[in-house]
Amino acid sequence: MGRWEPNAYGRLQLAALELFDERGFERTTVEDIATRAGLTKRTFFRHFSDKREVLFGTGDEFKAVFVDSLTAVPPGVAPIDAVAVSLEAAGAMLQERRPFARRRQQVIAANAELQERELIKLASIATALTETLRERGVEEPAASLTAEAGIAVFRIAFERWVAAPDDEQRELPEFIREALQALRVVTA
Repeated sequence: MGRWEPNAYGRLQLAALELFDERGFERTTVEDIATRAGLTKRTFFRHFSDKREVLFGTGDEFKAVFVDSLTAVPPGVAPIDAVAVSLEAAGAMLQERRPFARRRQQVIAANAELQERELIKLASIATALTETLRERGVEEPAASLTAEAGIAVFRIAFERWVAAPDDEQRELPEFIREALQALRVVTA
């Protein structure tokens, strides 16, 4: 594939995941990724600041899905129900990217530094949800508790979804609804 071929971003992501699978995250260099994608290091750095960003580069877009969908929930909806709408919107976004999400999760699970980065990303989303809930008039500590519980629900549902066998045709929003229902049962 020539350097002029389209979708450099996607090619770099795919090359990185292949190499992370083959060699491990630590032993893969930016140059390795660019070479595998048929691109230059310079092109890599046009899209990503470092090799971790291949896994985390869409974090701001992902957070925006959570926040925008929560903001769009009509006033008067219970905080946990409003957050549930947000979780399902984010889940629907990821649904189309299950193969990437599964491979990404395997790479993260094998590296403590990446696990820490993933937790930081989730904490950032929880903070954004908390702020949005406060803007909706939810008082503390309910805003923080609801946001943190929502992120715990999302994380557990996501882990179950990526671990599910390929022949299981359930979508991520289904796992989110199940995890939310389990939370409601234990807090009832």
